[in-house]
Amino acid sequence: MENRQKITIFVSYQTIISAMKSILGIGNALTDILAVLPDDSLLQKYHLPLGSMQHVDMETGDRIWEALKEYGVKYVPGGSAANTITCTAIFGMQSGFIGKIGNDDLGNLFKSTMEQYGVRAQMLYSPKSSGRCMVFITGANAERTFADYMGATLELGPDDLCLEQFQGYDYFHIEGYLVQNQELISKAARLAKQAGCIISIDMASYNVVESNDAFFHNLVENYVDIVFANESEAKAFTKMEPQEAIVELAKHCKIAVLKVGKSGSMVKAGDEYHFIEPWPANPIDATGAGDTYAAGFLYAHSLGMPLRVCGEIGSIIAAKVVEVIGTKIDIPRWRTAKEEIKALIAANQPV
Repeated sequence: MENRQKITIFVSYQTIISAMKSILGIGNALTDILAVLPDDSLLQKYHLPLGSMQHVDMETGDRIWEALKEYGVKYVPGGSAANTITCTAIFGMQSGFIGKIGNDDLGNLFKSTMEQYGVRAQMLYSPKSSGRCMVFITGANAERTFADYMGATLELGPDDLCLEQFQGYDYFHIEGYLVQNQELISKAARLAKQAGCIISIDMASYNVVESNDAFFHNLVENYVDIVFANESEAKAFTKMEPQEAIVELAKHCKIAVLKVGKSGSMVKAGDEYHFIEPWPANPIDATGAGDTYAAGFLYAHSLGMPLRVCGEIGSIIAAKVVEVIGTKIDIPRWRTAKEEIKALIAANQPV
């Protein structure tokens, strides 16, 4: 019932325009396994530095998962692009997602949850186990430590893609973590461009940008229309601080978005520039803020909203996710966001 309520929250927005635009995403199909721990002893047992993100093999991943169960765990299907696409579906956009899972309980949970949110899940299957991100939440500040087993997600390759998967979509959103599979992303970008999509990318991580520098520049300059980056990712791409980096980023794409955390965000397209103040929030967990910001921005862009309003709608929805643990916004906050966004859109409709 809860998921059905979420799906219908933004249905009324479809009356704003005659035909709602559609979006397709591609990314790692990961299920977050969250556990709140009383202390750091389990981190020490598995040699996981507090606040770090470590990749583990299947055997280690299985042992950690089993150890977490005694503390009580919460399963939340996620991954950067999947988080964004889930939100665009809640906004009312026709939304699709391409990813790879195992034929197992976690894979079935990921696919069914995406579908409950209204996402057309184009899931491919691997003989490997589904990817999972085990999240240790510790301390008074809810510090997060991650142990990732990528599993089936790493099996997604260029041979899994064809033009038909992209046809009929207006936008295509790329998760930057996938850029390490350069052949996959190159083919995806070509097919999306061939299908007439507006292409966006979330740079995902500064170390991914650094280790794929030449490829990232070629991808952005030749295929990407909208770039989302935070301070460290923008610096890795441009070798500049934020104020100069946003100018440089905008030279390589049509729209550049640079998120500066709790300080807000900057958006630039050609000669147009806006600084977006952060929306008021009581933050407890920043996980998923960038993913939801991208969803709000792309949704507003699909409505033809001015660039400033796109950034403001991104800020509104990001402010809601930082008030909850995890990446899924609860129904009361979605309702509040609906009213705030509805008012902002109404105030910016042509007279």
